[in-house]
Amino acid sequence: MSAYANLIVEQEGPILWVRLNRPEVLNAYTNELGGELVRAFGQADGDDSIRVVVLTATGRVFCAGADVSAGAGAFDTESGEGAKNFGNRADGDRADSNFIGAMMNCRKPSLVAFNGSAAGVGLTLTLPCDIRIAAETAKFGCVFTRRGLVPEAGSAWFLPRLVGLATALRWCMTGALVPAAEALAAGLISETVPADRLEERARELALEIAQNCSPVALALTRRMLWQFS
Repeated sequence: MSAYANLIVEQEGPILWVRLNRPEVLNAYTNELGGELVRAFGQADGDDSIRVVVLTATGRVFCAGADVSAGAGAFDTESGEGAKNFGNRADGDRADSNFIGAMMNCRKPSLVAFNGSAAGVGLTLTLPCDIRIAAETAKFGCVFTRRGLVPEAGSAWFLPRLVGLATALRWCMTGALVPAAEALAAGLISETVPADRLEERARELALEIAQNCSPVALALTRRMLWQFS
């Protein structure tokens, strides 16, 4: 297995654990991290011994959004920090968008365990996954309009299908952080658990799927539900 600089990728029986691992910057997203997500989901798709992917993170936050530590230069996609974080537009380097296709095309079910808050792309990168659970303390934010941006990573398509158009509009138009209880009521996540039980519960759900369901039926079912929704 090739080394990952921004992820911890480990197989535990039929589960592939994929952990965002930039805790010193609250797991902020970069183009390199997006490319590694493509590789991790490709690894899961191509290995019959892997039955379920669990996406989570190290540290106290799942993902604070895009890495904009370079200030205004973080949005310059032709040079400098912007090119590093989001891909070089001149070179057509757009691995940052490819993880959506990798997640959607992966034939294995995917589960997200939000160990902490997720904002911006930190939230939208999880929307193509199949099941989401969260620590009770997690918060979620579609903060794009507060940054002078628009929703990305296909989230304008995914989010209304998960929480309904009215809720998606309110979340995106206000850009406010949403507590886990509201995200649960809206259907973004399917359950909340105490933070110290999150990984245990994610493992229980993943094993329930892996040990009781046909891999072929799972692959076809997720494709049918996503395409026909």
